[in-house]
Amino acid sequence: MQVWTIANQKGGVGKTTTTVTMGGLCAEQGKRVLLIDLDPHGSLSSYFKQDPDTVSHSTFTLFQERKSLTPELLHECIVDTPFDNLSLIPASTALATLERQAIGQDGMGLVIGRALAMIRDRYDQVLIDCPPLVGVLMINALAACDQLLVPVQTEHLSLKGLERMTHTLEMMSRSRKKPLDYIIVPTMFDRRTQASVSSLRIIRNTYSDRVWPGKIPVDTKLRDASKAGVPPHLFEPGSRAVEAYRSLMKWQANYLAEQALRMPL
Repeated sequence: MQVWTIANQKGGVGKTTTTVTMGGLCAEQGKRVLLIDLDPHGSLSSYFKQDPDTVSHSTFTLFQERKSLTPELLHECIVDTPFDNLSLIPASTALATLERQAIGQDGMGLVIGRALAMIRDRYDQVLIDCPPLVGVLMINALAACDQLLVPVQTEHLSLKGLERMTHTLEMMSRSRKKPLDYIIVPTMFDRRTQASVSSLRIIRNTYSDRVWPGKIPVDTKLRDASKAGVPPHLFEPGSRAVEAYRSLMKWQANYLAEQALRMPL
């Protein structure tokens, strides 16, 4: 089972869209995919018509029941979507209370990782959508993941958020005793605007080999797919953004294969 976390300390950069699209493309390949919503706002849950205000079993349940969590209870939190090979653990707005509850509590940073260990044989791919702030939820997602994707909107306000995010990753790497592997994914690129073009140039020059060579373009089909509650690759298979995400998937597969070859035996 591979676990990918999609995170950035800035909101509105395409985290949920990236989670849904890449999860859908993994499912298209025949992989058993689990999406996990760790954002109290519940955008990923809402995408699949789950209401974060009323859901009875959610990611919040995993934290509530962390000391007595069983595979059976975990399975109750998993919702089957209408789409083949694609399941979801929705978020609850109650996740917003976790920061206060986590004070002085041991093991709060490893809840998601321990839960996923219970279902390791059930899924091939897990994608975790994070809130746009550093706290117990993002720490859980980073601790549990094998690969981190950092979507960054190609506009100047997002550059400061990326700087903060990379600083956070450096601190996390020190606490993990090993580097946290991440890939920066430029999103919402509009080649018609100088701001977008110059922002992309700065991202590439500053972070070089950490940046995916491609970019996700601005595409209204992504918004339309979200409104319909359908993964973009099924809503409009030939759209520019879906083709870009397909390229990202291929590039990432090669990247991960190269990383595996470099690992010591």
